Amino acid sequence: MKQNKYDDPDFFQRYSQMPRSVDGLHAAGEWSVFRSLLPVLADKNVLDLGCGFGWHCRYAREQGARYVVGVDLSANMLARARSTTNDPAIEYRQTAIEDIDFAPGSFDVVISSLALHYVEQLETVYRKVYDCLTPGGAFVFSAEHPVFTAIATQDWYYDAAGNRLHWPVDHYQAEGIRQTHFLDNAVVKYHRTLATHINALVAAGFRITGAAEPKPSDEVLAAYPEMKDEVRRPIFLLLAAVKPGSK
Repeated sequence: MKQNKYDDPDFFQRYSQMPRSVDGLHAAGEWSVFRSLLPVLADKNVLDLGCGFGWHCRYAREQGARYVVGVDLSANMLARARSTTNDPAIEYRQTAIEDIDFAPGSFDVVISSLALHYVEQLETVYRKVYDCLTPGGAFVFSAEHPVFTAIATQDWYYDAAGNRLHWPVDHYQAEGIRQTHFLDNAVVKYHRTLATHINALVAAGFRITGAAEPKPSDEVLAAYPEMKDEVRRPIFLLLAAVKPGSK
């Protein structure tokens, strides 16, 4: 299923009001850790899967990337990305992540931020990423953490007074579709275990070089106190891998 929820006007309007949509990478609680997993981007060709508003594409160019391609299925996302990008070395393409078809060795680095939990054919995507990377190329991505996606409600357990008691985890081993609600809209996501992510990367040929389950930094918590409960359970999974070999 190739879901294009971000072209729904109501959903897109709500998404556009989120802190990370307004303030960019610095409002993303996981950004400092994601950035630490990235290789040197100077003089690299970079691919961003699910590029959204293009924040990571522009960051890559700020770090000296030679050429950046951002792909996204949403016309709304790409229109916003193009309107805030003035750089001929950044190209935005409208396509589903599952449908990428780049020549072998096209990119030195592939990144993806919070998009892969919308993708059904994850193993296919990992193989395509591997194929389009140069030997020694890096793949760094974030996705919603399996602890977060296991139950479709994706919500806390509350007491009678509405206090957040704990985050429930159930049906963890039952991988597949989750009919969730996000920004007051029905959204389809895909739950996978941590082992599935790791084994799929290894099966595609990658060597895993790093992993993180970040919490918001003190700076982010100070700026966005509503995120205070995000330190109580992991919401994001970050993995970094390389394609063995050298140029």
